[in-house]
Amino acid sequence: MSPLVGYGLAMRSWGKFPRSAKIKTVGYAISVVSVVLLAVVSWKNAQKDPVLALCLFGGAATSMLGMGLRWWSYEIEETEKIGR
Repeated sequence: MSPLVGYGLAMRSWGKFPRSAKIKTVGYAISVVSVVLLAVVSWKNAQKDPVLALCLFGGAATSMLGMGLRWWSYEIEETEKIGR
């Protein structure tokens, strides 16, 4: 299973998510969309220089990865709370 899917999502259906988890999930999804939109806008100039293109791609990818890991860690914490 991909870490970005999250352990908690596989263990629970969307309807069983607490309200705070739903808001957090939607917030992270909006952040990912915003990174993609900003990258699309920046691509016109970045494609002219391989270093800028690499930085743009690397920055967007690491930003989305970081959001995914933060969300995943939240899901793990919630699962651990349930198991206690």
